This record gives sequence, C-alpha cells and structure tokens, in this order.
Amino acid sequence: MSAPVLEVRGLSVAFGGDGRRRGARDAVEVVRGVDLTVEAGTCVAIVGESGSGKSVTARALLGLAGSGALVRADRLTVAWADRRDASEREWRRTRGVGAGLVLQDALVSLDPLRTIGREIGDPLRIHRRMSHAAARARAIELLELVGMPHPTITVDRRSGELSGGMRQRALIASALALDPPLLIADEPTTALDVGVQARVLGLLDEARARGAGVLLISHDLAVVSRIADTVIVLDRGAVVETGPTAEILGAPRHPVTRALIEAVPTEVPRGVGLTTRDRPVRSAQPVVEAARTASAASTTGRTPPPPPAPALEGIGLSKSFRVGAGTTHAVQDVSFRVERGRTLGLVGESGSGKTTIARLALALAAPDAGEVRLAGEPWSPLPERDRRTRRSRIGAVYQDAFGSFDPRWSVGRILRDALVAARRDPSDAAVTALLDQVHVPTDAAARHPLALSGGQRQRIAIARALAGSPDVLVCDEPVSALDATVQARVLDLLDELQRDHGLAMLFISHDLGVIRHMSDTVAVMRSGRIVEHGDAERVFTAPEHEVTAALIRDSPRLARGDGSAGFR
Repeated sequence: MSAPVLEVRGLSVAFGGDGRRRGARDAVEVVRGVDLTVEAGTCVAIVGESGSGKSVTARALLGLAGSGALVRADRLTVAWADRRDASEREWRRTRGVGAGLVLQDALVSLDPLRTIGREIGDPLRIHRRMSHAAARARAIELLELVGMPHPTITVDRRSGELSGGMRQRALIASALALDPPLLIADEPTTALDVGVQARVLGLLDEARARGAGVLLISHDLAVVSRIADTVIVLDRGAVVETGPTAEILGAPRHPVTRALIEAVPTEVPRGVGLTTRDRPVRSAQPVVEAARTASAASTTGRTPPPPPAPALEGIGLSKSFRVGAGTTHAVQDVSFRVERGRTLGLVGESGSGKTTIARLALALAAPDAGEVRLAGEPWSPLPERDRRTRRSRIGAVYQDAFGSFDPRWSVGRILRDALVAARRDPSDAAVTALLDQVHVPTDAAARHPLALSGGQRQRIAIARALAGSPDVLVCDEPVSALDATVQARVLDLLDELQRDHGLAMLFISHDLGVIRHMSDTVAVMRSGRIVEHGDAERVFTAPEHEVTAALIRDSPRLARGDGSAGFR
C-alpha cells in the first residue's frame, strides 16, 4: 500500500511571544497534538466551532500559518516529503505541485491584476515549462473542466469581473492545474448557491477519483456528509472525536459533535429552537395576534375593518443594468408581500436577482418599473428626503457584518450612530438595551469589531438594525459565513426578535435548510423572475417548478443515524 499523501503526528501551532524561538514560553497554543492521515483517493474533513483551530491547522500544513506562528510536529509529511523544517523556498515548491489550496474567499486569493488565464497558466509555465500558448490552452481546458461559462472569454478576464461562483471555479482550476496529489479545501463552498456548490463538490469528487487526497475544512455538515470518508472534530485546538463519516455524524459520542449536528436546521420545524429544542422560540406571533384580538373586540357588532396592509410589498418590480454593450435584466415583473410577524424566504441560484430585490426593498436602488410599499404607503417612488423620516422602519442585516462596520469605531459608537440616525436617544443606557436584546455582554460596547467573534459581529449588526425599532428586517445571507452552532444561535435570536416584536422578515439565503426552517412562505427566483411561490412546507415537499426541484435535488443532505439522508 502506498504512503499517505498527508501524514501528521502531534501538530501544534502557537502564537504570541517570539514565535521564531521553539522554546517561547509565553506563546498561546491554538492547535494541540493533532494527528491526521489522508490517503490517496480519500477525503478527510475537519469540523468544529469557530475558533476551534480548523483553518489554522490547514494553513500550517502548507507553511502558511504566518511569520509569528510557532509550528511543531513529530511528523509532517506533505506529498511524501518531510516538511517539518522546510524553508519558505521549499514550501513554495510544495504549493501547487505537491498540494493545491482552495480558500473560501476567492476574490482575495486571486491576483486582481492578473487575468484568470495567467492565474492558472503561470504555474504551468514555471513548473511544466509550457509555452505561453500551451499554458493558455490548458487553462481553457481546466476552466471547461470546472464548468466555467464561456471559458474562452473568461480566460482573459480578471477576478473582479467575475461572480463569486465563477471566481471559486477559477480558484479550483488553478489548484488543479499541476494535478497535485493533495488538495486542501478550506470552506470552498461557503456562500455559493446550491447549483454551484454541487458542481464544486463534484470537482473535488472527481479529483479524488483520479487518486488525489482531499483535506476538507467546512462548517457545513451536509457538505461533509456528502463528500468525506473520515471526519475529525476539533474543539479548542484539540481532536475530540474522529472516525468514519457515517459513524461520527450518525452516532456522535462527544458533546461538541452532538452540538454541531443538533445545530443544523435540517428538518427542524418552523418555530422550534435550534439551540432550545425542548421549547419553541416562536409561538403563534403573540404581538400580531394580540393586535388582531384587540381590533376584533373593538369592532364587535360593526362591519370589521379591512385587513391591515402588509408590512412590505413589492408590486411589478423590474430592474435592468447596463453591462458593457448589453443589458442585464436583473429583476422582471416581480411581486411579493411580507406580513407582520411572518417571514418570506427568497431562494435561487447565483445571479437570479435575490440581492437586487433586497436593494429595491431597502430603496437603495430605484426600480425601472413597479413600486415598493412600506406598511401600505409608497416607499420606492419617494425622493430620499421624504423617505428619511421612515428609514428606521426597515432594517438590514448583511452577510459580511465586519465589512459593514467602520473598524475604527467601537461597538458603542456604531450603535450610538445608528440611534442618532433613527432620531432616538443615543445614551449609554440605550446602547446597553440594544446589546441586551441581542444577548451580547454590555462590556462589548468598548470593544472594536476586530476583537469580536463572527457570531458576536453578526449580533451587533442585528442590534444596529434594531436601533430604529423597525417593522421590517431584510436579511441577505445573514448566517452563511457562520459555523453551525453560531448560525443556530443567530437564527434563534432572529426568531425570538420576531416573536417579541412582530417583525416582518425578508430572508435571503442559498441554504435551503435555513430557508425551510426560518420561512412561512418561500419565493423561488430564476433569471430575475419568481417561478414558484407558496407555503414553505408545500414548496419543499411538493415543488411544482423544475427550478425548485433542481435546487432541492442539488442541495447536500445530512446523513442520519440509519444511514439515510435528511433534507438540506
């Protein structure tokens, strides 16, 4: 039997102090005694909560832990070569040839100044001595392999000209260019729609079938269930459980593993807490029902008033953009409505128009046709000066919470600024009240976003959106970058806030498990149009449109203990 393509024994990574000295005593150990083996033609997945050491482990295996890192191992063999004392020059020869790396953020990983053709072709010219023409031809072949649209055109484009899914495919093509025996993929499908995600996983499967070993880092257990042979569970830098995928995900023994699995929203009914399964986090919309009961009592014996207007409504919306010499119809004749205390989930493949709908709803873009109404009153047709006094009635929560903050501002200043914009009291007490609402310690007010975890930053983003006491929240991929347990806590928080305040939510996500758990109704988009709309359970159990059926079919499924798969 041939030697493993990756063999690690006793891996430890520490930061702080003088990382260049092996005996630095004041260094903080973030990875401790990790053992792992990746055989040719197999996939090993590392899972764990945020901060458990997953990505640090992956980077250390390729000499990318950072100049201040102290990396030690009893054994570290990458592509059959001992790399315990490798120099930077030796690591450069290993990367690409011995091991390919696929990271989550392709926009950062790809050189913005080089074309995709050069990104893929330059390693071929350097390591395989190919001519420029031969390297370009091979780059086109690789782009075709990863399913890139129009590869002969894309090969001459730069990363900033591509969508997220296209960038991720280009990055995988680059990692595959030299046909390395080892692929390390760190969250390669995060924030990708299910169709592109399925294609990316298929590519990793194809690489494994050709004999490559794959090390997958992922917070998405459904993805892990789909592709991994073996699972390693990390907690605070140490391995707490490892074994065959079916065994670990089907019959977990360690509390950390059980918590990760229980946090997955797959088949958890609407209104049942992900972190509090023993009690619902969302009853029958008490705020809304109380208002309806009071209204009914006051009109006994009289003709009842008409039903209240929806909290948010889009009517015949269309929006186009100029792209080069042509026009892209991002949204075409779309109508929707979101009632108070209810959630409309919006799903669709990348480029289907979901984010454009969010921008139209927030009046951050003006429709070419149609209008948006807020609480039954005109919203999008108004000039911004007339909308300003009502801006606080609609809040937004985005995927990249950190990118939406000024990193120079403290949390307290961020929330005070939001309170001032909403013409509310910006006192310390008001800031504390917002932090209490989202269950963040009050001492976080003095900290900066960089000092917070991903889950805490997302809670601060929600607190900022709540500063104006909104009637509507527009959530655009609010949990896609979070690990399973942090995601579960944020989703439970949104449910709790909806229950307590009767919020209407427009919830956009590529994750069908999240959408099914969070939504009362679902709208499915394709090429700027809504192709299916209805009750969430009906849409997911009996889809009527082929697009919906394809999304459900392509979505990874989390294996249960009996070896079957649950909806994802």
